[in-house]
Amino acid sequence: MRKKTALAIIARLFLSLASICSAIGIIFAIDGSQGIFAIIVPFIIALTCGFTGFKLNKLSIKKTAMNNNHQDLLNKAFKYLPGGNLGNINFSRNDAIIIEKANGSKSWDTEGKEYIDFLMGSGPMILGHNHPTVTQKVKDSINSGSHFFITNKHAILLAEEINKAMPCAEKIRFTTSGTDANFQAMRLARTFTKKEKILKFEGGFHGTSDYAMMSMAPNKDSLKNFPISTPTVPGIPTSINETMLIAPFNNIDITESIITKYKDELAAIIVEPLQRIIQPKNNFLGKLREITNKHNIILIFDEVVTGFRLAYGGAQEKYKTTPDLAAIGKIMGGGYPLAAVCGRKDLMDLFVPSETNEHYINQQGTLNGMPVACVAGLATLNELKKPNTYKKLETTGKKLMAGIKIIFERYNIPIQICGDPTIFDIAFTSEKISDYRSYIKANENLMDKFNLLLFKNGILKSIPFKFYPSLAHTNEDIDKTLQIINEIVPQLS
Repeated sequence: MRKKTALAIIARLFLSLASICSAIGIIFAIDGSQGIFAIIVPFIIALTCGFTGFKLNKLSIKKTAMNNNHQDLLNKAFKYLPGGNLGNINFSRNDAIIIEKANGSKSWDTEGKEYIDFLMGSGPMILGHNHPTVTQKVKDSINSGSHFFITNKHAILLAEEINKAMPCAEKIRFTTSGTDANFQAMRLARTFTKKEKILKFEGGFHGTSDYAMMSMAPNKDSLKNFPISTPTVPGIPTSINETMLIAPFNNIDITESIITKYKDELAAIIVEPLQRIIQPKNNFLGKLREITNKHNIILIFDEVVTGFRLAYGGAQEKYKTTPDLAAIGKIMGGGYPLAAVCGRKDLMDLFVPSETNEHYINQQGTLNGMPVACVAGLATLNELKKPNTYKKLETTGKKLMAGIKIIFERYNIPIQICGDPTIFDIAFTSEKISDYRSYIKANENLMDKFNLLLFKNGILKSIPFKFYPSLAHTNEDIDKTLQIINEIVPQLS
């Protein structure tokens, strides 16, 4: 509110000065002895001050109205929404913002503040916000009806494109969220193998189902010996503990020992190929594929984040490893609620009801394959197929990563830059990061401070971690971001 009040005061000062100068001009004109120049100058100053004051006053009124609207919405948010938010990013009431609109690489809140947006809807908006081709395709689609429940042509065409892009995707079944896609993939594996246990990696995020929330983000005091799992949230039945096995990401020796011990009970291994922002090392995924093949265990890639981001064929293309099943989402929906489980035909056919299929899995969902989302997804994928698209995305990410590294070295603050140029962040530690336990050794307080300073200075990113570079980010955006980081880093020490 102080900024708005100051603006109003300045406006009044200019208007008052205009009145004073007008009065002086009138006095000189009546007196007649000061000359024409002395008469004209006060009026010119008066007009200038008056115009400036009028514009500032108008801006002050607009800003005040925006602030009042923001406060009204904020009050309603905290009245009707738990924590005043959507459950994705939590800010205190003093720091909370409400996004009004977005276009390209920028977002604006209800107070009119502009942000360089590296959150990008948590990844789906790889082309940038409000991409003209995608938006027009969506508008055209809505005119033909928004949803039918029954099979539609747009879902078929998108499935065809996913089949071409993803090495494992012999068949595709649409869902509406990454949580559901991962859940369905695990259910397929259990049904096919007639086994119950699933191995996941500590710190891996596969949505919010009971199974996925086991050892998703255990705090330092609740770490267990592998392969014991621990619930990250309350409300999960204790029986789930026996179902989920936990291994350390990037440690193939411990992982293989767990697999060997439980191979007769293990239905599947589910993994984020790039776990959060941690790269797979030493052909970890390839070795995982060899071990699962050896023991006839289903390998599931959670490519909700990495699909169509690391490469057009996702992590499967990037790391040259093909799983049996994959969960995909985010980018493939073009910013609309859409995800899918895809994989081998013999596994996916468990979704087909028939008299001979005694293991049929019912997977109905009201919005499965929603045509508007499929149109947006297909339009997005068609843009991504254009020449040099991923080269441009990687170049943007590499420039930002390199600039961040230089800045922190300049101020002698040790960090690790983790991830891929298409999705990454920093960790405040001098130690290399290879798994969840090495990641949580980083300075969390510094990370929180860094994120808040970025946010307050007009940089929007995922919290606690992840920059999502997009094709809409320009060199100017990167330069401005690095300038802001250079200004805030001294405040961290």
